[in-house]
Amino acid sequence: MKVTLFTSNQPRHLSFANLLSKNFSEVFAIVESNTVFPGKINDFYKDTSLMKTYFSKVMNAEKKVFNSTSYLKKNITCLPMKMGDLNMCEFKHLKIALNSDIYIIFGASYIKGWLVEYLINNNAINIHMGLSPYYRGSSCNFWALYDSNPSYVGATMHMLSKGLDSGKILFHSTPEYNNESPYIFTMKAVKKAQDDLVKKIKNNSIFNIKSMKQNKDLEIRYSRYLDFNDEVVQIFIERNIKSTEIKRLLQKSNKPKLYNVDSSNL
Repeated sequence: MKVTLFTSNQPRHLSFANLLSKNFSEVFAIVESNTVFPGKINDFYKDTSLMKTYFSKVMNAEKKVFNSTSYLKKNITCLPMKMGDLNMCEFKHLKIALNSDIYIIFGASYIKGWLVEYLINNNAINIHMGLSPYYRGSSCNFWALYDSNPSYVGATMHMLSKGLDSGKILFHSTPEYNNESPYIFTMKAVKKAQDDLVKKIKNNSIFNIKSMKQNKDLEIRYSRYLDFNDEVVQIFIERNIKSTEIKRLLQKSNKPKLYNVDSSNL
């Protein structure tokens, strides 16, 4: 099976490309790049002391969950580019990657124009880190914890659409909580989503799932990139959420209604 992945260049993204390469015969990876030192380099996020503190915790969690993966395997055909360049590409630039059996978007920039039309017509799947339709937009699992809603930490596999995180849902994925830090917990959600999607592709069940339209009336928060700033990061860091608080909230709070979640996920 040929798989094409549109993704980014952090360890969790490159690790997913390598996971695909272990399970499928041929993988094409279009990798958009940001700095690998968020909070230290002024790039997608500003280089402030608060961002540096926050992302140091994120990066440490990422290393523990994904084992610091930073190199792609030999059987991956990779096209690197700067974040945001994707919508400048013509068909000829991506031609060899556009003859696959399945297309996955994970961490890529917002895709528009002819490419989104092509991917929609070829049933592309988007991995949204957050439980849609409850949390949509940017940094959703951060906001779920910020809102004291740890039961809403997870991922949504949905059909790609022109609207942001609005495509029909295939299934949700949720991580188990084992008394870890909130940073490990949210990073485990990423790993669980990757593993669940690969499993469903391998056993072909992904092709038999009846997708479900999202109910936007259930939305709790629609977060934008600019909402994630020093002020909210400072509040989050100062709260210093403990495992006892997460456990209490998981037991106390209402659980979201999820779609096609295996009983082993609960």
